[in-house]
Amino acid sequence: MTDWIAHRAAVLPVQPAVIESSGATTYGQLDTLVAQACVTLAHLGVERGTRVGVLTSNSLSFVVLVHALVRTGAILVPLNTRLTDPEVRYQIENAAVSVLLVDDASVGRAIGRDASPAARVLRLEDLRLDDLVSTRVDAPVRAPGALPTINLDDWQGILHTSGTTGRPRGAVITNSNHWWSACASAFNLGLHADDRWLLTLPAYHIGGLSILFRAAIYGIGVVLHRRFGPEEVWASLVRDGVTIVSLVPTMLERLLEEAAPARHALRCVLLGGAAASPALLARAAARGVPVVQTYGLTECCSQVATLAPADAITRPGSSGKPLLGIELRIEREGEDGAGQILVRGPTISPGYCDRHTIRPIVDAGGWFHTGDYGQIDPHGYLYVLDRRSDLIVSGGENVYPAEVEAILRGHDGVVDACVVARGDSTWGQVPVCALTTHGAPRADLVEDLAAYCGERLAPFKIPREFRVVEELPRTSTGKLRRGEVRRWFGGAP
Repeated sequence: MTDWIAHRAAVLPVQPAVIESSGATTYGQLDTLVAQACVTLAHLGVERGTRVGVLTSNSLSFVVLVHALVRTGAILVPLNTRLTDPEVRYQIENAAVSVLLVDDASVGRAIGRDASPAARVLRLEDLRLDDLVSTRVDAPVRAPGALPTINLDDWQGILHTSGTTGRPRGAVITNSNHWWSACASAFNLGLHADDRWLLTLPAYHIGGLSILFRAAIYGIGVVLHRRFGPEEVWASLVRDGVTIVSLVPTMLERLLEEAAPARHALRCVLLGGAAASPALLARAAARGVPVVQTYGLTECCSQVATLAPADAITRPGSSGKPLLGIELRIEREGEDGAGQILVRGPTISPGYCDRHTIRPIVDAGGWFHTGDYGQIDPHGYLYVLDRRSDLIVSGGENVYPAEVEAILRGHDGVVDACVVARGDSTWGQVPVCALTTHGAPRADLVEDLAAYCGERLAPFKIPREFRVVEELPRTSTGKLRRGEVRRWFGGAP
């Protein structure tokens, strides 16, 4: 297939590709920057199949590098800047990285050459990408048949899962996975010629990285933010003409705490990464913020099911129906119709990488067992209940933490909640809860919460203990670190 950036440069050379507060880079300019970066990568010995680790935050340099590695046929291993040095070293070893690029903020970290005996550790600036992106030049003139091509079967990247339930695994993502994911998303959300997608999620996660590829395939602009800030997001919606933004619930919470501009072009907030409470969705609707919930995984190249915009109000709590080309089914394990969510389709990773080997992740029928629990209603809408490993079985009854948390977040004194299991000699397990509050908690809050839950939940679902904390531990994509919370209550991580 024709390289996506080169094609867009040929047909839309002056279309903005990356928009920052300092200015815009057109597709023509981006194509040239990518071409120059390919030359620099070749001088460093990066070639087809080379595994390149990158430790940096969102930047135009990173966008250029992502597309240059695709054009070269090299494999990107994006590394989370929030990880500790031992965690980064593990991912470098697991992905068999041979070239590691770091930015100025990470150059002093104690990752070192010991991270991988074969790895060469370089500063990102050694690629001179910052020099390249500071030069606004026209796209190269090519004959129609001379556009570079990419192989859809090539590995685009090795992306490590968030590791909320164990050690992260490196999911292989192909160019084909990105292509089908982008097509499926467009068929659901629609595509407008003036669309601009705000990237404020970290691009080292699939939720952020996939935006770069969707934009290139669609020929729309990415509005690039280095990090999330509610004031900056609202300002960008007006200044940059943002129409779509991807957020996690904690981001949306913070965004709604700020005053919204009177006018903006926003047509969709794609909300994923964690469960959203009905109260949060109601607040967004009251503020005129169009939210559509989505369910996705790293192994499925982001979205699996997404609520259509027309159903956003009528199907609260649902993640919608599977996107075009993706199949969903529930491996039922109980009378309530709930069970493990299974996925099949062209967006699924070919497997997990373990250094130089790959372990397929689908069964003989092509189904990926997600480890998540959910239900599909009679109309085909998916409702995600919880991670299978987070399920609490109390006296033979299933307790889904996300359900209890959603109820608790509806209490006017609660900001956030995390429900986990604690061992119990009578019931096997009982639910317990850590939560955050608006300011200092009232003296009667715990008693009030028990009564509040008693009116809304079956007795076996009501937490046996409530513990108020200053902050709940979350990953950079907003997922609760339940293992840490379990330790607070004396349980195993």
